[in-house]
Amino acid sequence: MSLGRVFSRALVGVEAPLVTVETHISNGLPGLAVVGLPETAVRESRERVRSAILNANLEFPARRITVNLAPAELPKVGGRYDLAIALSILAAAGHLCADQLTRYEFLAELALGGELRGVSGVLAAAIQARDSGRQLVVPSANRHEAGLVRDCHAVHAGSISDIFRLLTDGAQLPECQPPLEFTRSGADADCDLAAIRGQLRPKRALRLAAAGGHNLLFKGPPGTGKTLLASALPGILPRLSEEAALQVAAIRSVANQDLKLSEFYLAPFRTPHHSASPASLVGGGQRALPGEVSLAHHGVLFLDELPEFAGRSLEVLREPLEAGAITVSRASHRIRYPASFQLVAAMNPCPCGYHEDPSGRCRCTQARIETYRQKLSGPLLDRIDLIVDVPRLSHGELTGRDSASESSVAVRQAVAVCRRLQRERAGKLNCELTTRELDRYCRPDRAGRRLLSQAVRKLELSARGYHRVLRLSRTLADVEQEADITEQHILEALSYREQP
Repeated sequence: MSLGRVFSRALVGVEAPLVTVETHISNGLPGLAVVGLPETAVRESRERVRSAILNANLEFPARRITVNLAPAELPKVGGRYDLAIALSILAAAGHLCADQLTRYEFLAELALGGELRGVSGVLAAAIQARDSGRQLVVPSANRHEAGLVRDCHAVHAGSISDIFRLLTDGAQLPECQPPLEFTRSGADADCDLAAIRGQLRPKRALRLAAAGGHNLLFKGPPGTGKTLLASALPGILPRLSEEAALQVAAIRSVANQDLKLSEFYLAPFRTPHHSASPASLVGGGQRALPGEVSLAHHGVLFLDELPEFAGRSLEVLREPLEAGAITVSRASHRIRYPASFQLVAAMNPCPCGYHEDPSGRCRCTQARIETYRQKLSGPLLDRIDLIVDVPRLSHGELTGRDSASESSVAVRQAVAVCRRLQRERAGKLNCELTTRELDRYCRPDRAGRRLLSQAVRKLELSARGYHRVLRLSRTLADVEQEADITEQHILEALSYREQP
């Protein structure tokens, strides 16, 4: 037989479309040509494949070899096709049975000695391979990653010789399993809410943000606990479902970041530095890799010292905040990444941080303060539901006993109940409600409607701001376990619309 066919998986964003590796051997001058839109690393696989086959004591055909990676219009990147190319050559040369190969999908880079090296995006491939009815074969370096997908039948190997014995002698390969330390409960966040003294209003805002998925901005002098409060948010968010956890892990795998299996079910918490570029936040680069907004999918993106971020870096957040996804376009790539995250930010009231502080330490002019605050555009602030002051605590508040503070575990249980109520009612969290759903689920009582009408006129709320007040009011009612949105809920929701 002069034609071999083997299945593999590409990597396009967090998708892993099927790639068929076809090899034809014909008479002519010895040579190996790879077609099907391969980039440099794929074209270089010719030398890796030849050396790996020879060093595994297998025969490399001294004839004209043509390898096609189909579909041809899909860009092929990286060394992930090495093993599939090598096996298709061996099948075309008659050393492997074609019927055997159709039962598997192969994903691995080859070393010159024939060993299998790990590749990125194995989790995305395992998620899509579980519905194909074929067995996924991956390098041993990726065995834990592939083992996270419960319904995927995946095995791992250390070399091309192991694969050859599997296909010719029926040797068994070990199944991919998650590591022994992998547990359903996972680790807790580093900061417990009970350890934070005072700050009752910021803590309530944190609870509301967790309950309804709302965006939050803390503002106050340095050292008042803004960052500490933000770091407590992952600890009061419910554990991720298995499907959501797999999505988060798949994005990390695509971005070539280590999977922290002890935190597998914990909502991600990303904290980029204020010098971060727009591309690092939303994704980009030559291979259009995911950015911080996608790595924070199903979790929290925390921007400390918000006004210190470049204006362009902040403005690119507007699209993913509204759409829950981001499209990264490059010359040869147009990839859509999920980016459904909560934005939590912190800022000082002025450049020195002590504006209106009782100590009187602030020396900033009014012009400097205005310039500092104007770094935050109106459209960005309009997308933030809760803006909360974090004041400086007195010595007595810092050292006294705080009996009113609940632990993160207790708050997380209450938040989970609140979120379950929202999903039973509308199938989504309050922050995701559409305009039509607001009319159905967020109708205030008569006094609440009157108050809201007055607020729209006096506060000059935009349509987006009006809808966000309604969503937050619905969350307030859910937290209080009340069916109707009252005037009190509207009043509290409006109190969080204060501009920084």
